[in-house]
Amino acid sequence: MDLPLLIRDLGLILMAAAIMTLLFKWLKQPVVLGYLIAGFLVGPNFDALPAVQDKESIETWSKIGVIFMLFGLGLEFSFRKLTRVGKAATITAAFEILCMIVIGYVAGRILGWSMMSSLFLGAILSMSSTTIIVKAFDEQNLKGVNFASIVFGVLIVEDLIAILLLVLLGSIAVTQKFSGVELIYSSFHLIFFLILWFILGIYLLPIFFRFCRKLLTDEILLILSTALCFMMVIIAVKVGFSYALGAFVMGSLLAETIKGSKIEELIAPVKDLFSAVFFVSVGMLINPHILVDYFGIIILMTVITIAGKFLGTAVGALLSGCNVKNSMQSGMSMAQIGEFSFIIAMLGMNLKVTNDYLYPVAVAVSAITTFTTPYLIKYSGLVADSLEMRIPSRLRYSLLKYESAMRDTGKRGIAGLLWRVHGVKILLNSVMVVGIAIGCRYAAASLIDANFLDGQTQLLNYVMCLATMIISTPFLWAIFIYRSPRSGDYDTETVALLQRLNFGASIVRLFIGFILVGFIVVNFLSIYAFSGFILIPFVVLVLMLFSNYFEPVYHKFESRFITHLTEKEQAEIAAKAKLSNLAPWDVTLTEFELSQNSSLVAKPLREAKLRNRFGVMVAMIERGNTRLIPPGGDDLLLPFDKIFLIGTDTQLAAARIEIENDKIDDVEITEDDEIGLMSVLLGAEHPFVGLMIRECGIRELAGGLIVGIERGETRQLNPVPEVVLQANDLLWIVGNKDSVKQLQNKHFEFTSNTNIYQDTMVDYSDH
Repeated sequence: MDLPLLIRDLGLILMAAAIMTLLFKWLKQPVVLGYLIAGFLVGPNFDALPAVQDKESIETWSKIGVIFMLFGLGLEFSFRKLTRVGKAATITAAFEILCMIVIGYVAGRILGWSMMSSLFLGAILSMSSTTIIVKAFDEQNLKGVNFASIVFGVLIVEDLIAILLLVLLGSIAVTQKFSGVELIYSSFHLIFFLILWFILGIYLLPIFFRFCRKLLTDEILLILSTALCFMMVIIAVKVGFSYALGAFVMGSLLAETIKGSKIEELIAPVKDLFSAVFFVSVGMLINPHILVDYFGIIILMTVITIAGKFLGTAVGALLSGCNVKNSMQSGMSMAQIGEFSFIIAMLGMNLKVTNDYLYPVAVAVSAITTFTTPYLIKYSGLVADSLEMRIPSRLRYSLLKYESAMRDTGKRGIAGLLWRVHGVKILLNSVMVVGIAIGCRYAAASLIDANFLDGQTQLLNYVMCLATMIISTPFLWAIFIYRSPRSGDYDTETVALLQRLNFGASIVRLFIGFILVGFIVVNFLSIYAFSGFILIPFVVLVLMLFSNYFEPVYHKFESRFITHLTEKEQAEIAAKAKLSNLAPWDVTLTEFELSQNSSLVAKPLREAKLRNRFGVMVAMIERGNTRLIPPGGDDLLLPFDKIFLIGTDTQLAAARIEIENDKIDDVEITEDDEIGLMSVLLGAEHPFVGLMIRECGIRELAGGLIVGIERGETRQLNPVPEVVLQANDLLWIVGNKDSVKQLQNKHFEFTSNTNIYQDTMVDYSDH
């Protein structure tokens, strides 16, 4: 009988994997490394042993291995675990992944790789190996130590971000460009289906398991969970996602059910079997000739992986509030790439958007870092202690303050505070820098003539790059250089908290500043021009040395911007304050518009009895271009008259209901500079002394009225006309400013004949 090639090849794979597993277990080395070597031994690039021949079937088996691996990761993940991870793991993972993507992308571009290859390289280098780390911690019995919990939390967040990266990279690979609209659409597309699947899964799966609970033997539960996994794989592919995402989502949903732990236990052997097939298939792609040809790149990527992930994870952990030792140990534990890196590399290879050698290079880097990881973890404590002793005392003190501040920020809404103090300023200044760079780039392009030689064009680009740096320096200064807020800006406790958080804010500012300076350089110069990147530390040095020059320039721009931004609000505040000054003490002058539906329409002011009913005084009536200051008792109230009342907030609110009736919104208050509230102090020789208010003729002399009198420690608001004025009274008069000023002169011309004014005085007692 003929033996099918698939069975023969699968036998070779499993035999090689079994032998290498035993060997590496005996040598106390990571088993994953043994799988990779087993794949190389049965692959087409090693002639000493029989090779696998049915490559297409093996690729199918490896995809099945990816499905079971991610299904198993989903079972270990669960949404509840994510809620328990906390801010430390989230901040650490986000910062480390962002750093590695940027470092990998820049490294790829410097090496001359395409944009897509460089982007995939950054994503590959950003993913650590859960399998390798967990096995290393098990072997060294480190699962219970403090930094291990940080690492496990970071791995959970990394797995989730890796799923998102698979979706986004696939979208970018199809469009072959960075499309903001496409990325936003893909993100919302992913979020929508994740939420939909989460709701349906959490609602339906428990019902289904309760309905079948009497029938669920281990065998049926294994088959059922596997069927659900592949069902979600099919659905995910149908709606435009990868099969890996479908497997991961179903695993996460099943992890939330009462059968989650049992399913994880049953699926573990199947997952181990197909994971072995996957890793062996990865090892089959190792080509010694490619490794030799790209040996330098492999070593470079290995160094970048170890150093970059160590620094990215350690700094991220410090930013999250972890202490120095735990941060460094976490960084050394994460310094490798693993299974998700292979999946990302395979995605790029299948979509044919990356270099052919990227996959074997990633495998080689993974193999080397897999070998180094146990030793890095083993000696991480000694290295951390040694480095911690060499930290300057001032920096150590800042780190301790920052660590304690991060522990105390859970109840203070620190995110909103940091956004107000740092985030808004960083965002606005970053936009300005990018805008200046793009504008100068277009200006440079318009200056380049078709007859320019390459050397002239390059010189112009250098000049424009330097000019852009100079123009952007005030905004770069605002991003790089941090000034602690003063006690006048915030309360003392908030200022102290912000000062303790200074370390983290400075790290984020430096990171963003370096990216912006790099953007300016790349915008004008080739990324291969190392001379351009020398500008980055040079710019930082210049900003620090000449901080006293850039600071006033930036603050002048900022203050002008804030003034223009708040100009309308400041004008409204000033107008309200100005009108408020028209009234003494705790009362205000407010404008109302008489509604046509008001009961006061067509009534004389005397019959309205606003003073008797509401306690307010009518200071002025404005009707078109005519102003009645003060109005007479016989003046009629007509629709749409603007009535200026003086009174307390309570009195004005009551009067408003009667006057405006059906109006809801406040009328915009306006004021003529000629009209105002002024005070007149009556000296012993002032002509008003000894006269009643009605006898003074304030209406004729100043076009106004007396709204208040201060006499010693007593105050009279809206005094009646019969009040006799005395020496040292302080009169508050609303009227024409120039006329009131004349009343302040005790020698102004005044005929003390009360009969002259007796007929013209208005009796205000009724209004």
